[in-house]
Amino acid sequence: MKAAGDRVFYKDRQQVYRVAELERHGWLEHGFGTRVSEGWPPEPVVRLRQVHSSICLCADDPAGFEGTGDALISNTPGRYLSVWTADCIPILIVDERLRAIAAVHAGWRGTAEGIAARTVDALAARYSSRPEDLAVAIGPGICGRCYTVGAQVAARFQTWFPERTDLDRATTVDLAEANRRQLEAAGISGGRIYMGAPCTSCHSAEFYSHRRSGGKPGRMISAVGVRA
Repeated sequence: MKAAGDRVFYKDRQQVYRVAELERHGWLEHGFGTRVSEGWPPEPVVRLRQVHSSICLCADDPAGFEGTGDALISNTPGRYLSVWTADCIPILIVDERLRAIAAVHAGWRGTAEGIAARTVDALAARYSSRPEDLAVAIGPGICGRCYTVGAQVAARFQTWFPERTDLDRATTVDLAEANRRQLEAAGISGGRIYMGAPCTSCHSAEFYSHRRSGGKPGRMISAVGVRA
């Protein structure tokens, strides 16, 4: 697992967060937007009707795409898979061998239902992706110190945090860590899971935060694409 101290994430002149380790791929475009990201991402952009699910859809249809779900996979060059977040966790997955990609919107429901692992399974089923070839960037979202939940939500995370004894009551949950554990359980090496992005609630001047704003509208776009 690569964390904040490793300086994995950096912000470019477009005010988009990038992952240094993924920049070495000349065929790949990726980034996590902020409130003021300019010109990001370039068109054409594939969008989902997000419903806080664990549904993963393929976006390879050359005639266009419309779908309802919370994760997208593709290996088609020249388009950008996107998700929109404002405290939920954006996850970008890259098959560095086969040039297949995925964008994931991991809210608490999707995380509890294993959306990150389901997306890894979908890449394997569609493109024969292998876990050892996947690199994952877990982008800006609400951190484990800020994300308070009630007892019913907390109980849904016992699978991912078996060591915790407080998930039968109101407490905090670390969504990024829950997704990291899912991805490692799916076979991805911890050294290929890049973490340490800023917390959207702690840095609400830079990011939209559903919790910090009291539910007011506003979301950031995160995207990944294979250059044509």
